[in-house]
Order: sequence, then C-alpha cells, then structure tokens
Amino acid sequence: MAGKKQKISAKQAEERRQAALERQRKQAEKQKRAEFIKRIGVIVVCVILALALSIPTVGLMFIGGAS
Repeated sequence: MAGKKQKISAKQAEERRQAALERQRKQAEKQKRAEFIKRIGVIVVCVILALALSIPTVGLMFIGGAS
C-alpha cells in the first residue's frame, strides 16, 4: 500500500506547488536575514576592538606627552 501513488487533482497539485514556492521564499529570506545579522555582528566586533585598542593608546600619548 505504501508503494501506491495517490492521484491528486490539479487544484491540489497547484496548492502543493504554491506551498513549496512559499517555503523556498521564506527560507531565502531567513538566510538573507542571518547573513545580514552576521555582517552587522562582525562590524560591531571590529568597532569594539578598534576602540579598545585606540583609547588606551591615546591616553598613554597624553600622559607621556604631558611630562
């Protein structure tokens, strides 16, 4: 029984195609959003590292230059 193919109407086939297209569209949107968030995360980490390295350096320059 499991090997038998079920006959489906044209309406059911179209509904299945539409559902498949919708799933693909949602998956593509989800993937784009994940890539965007990853990109933003990388930028944020770079900014934090730049500040973490530059602020102490500038502070030492002022301390060293004042003497």
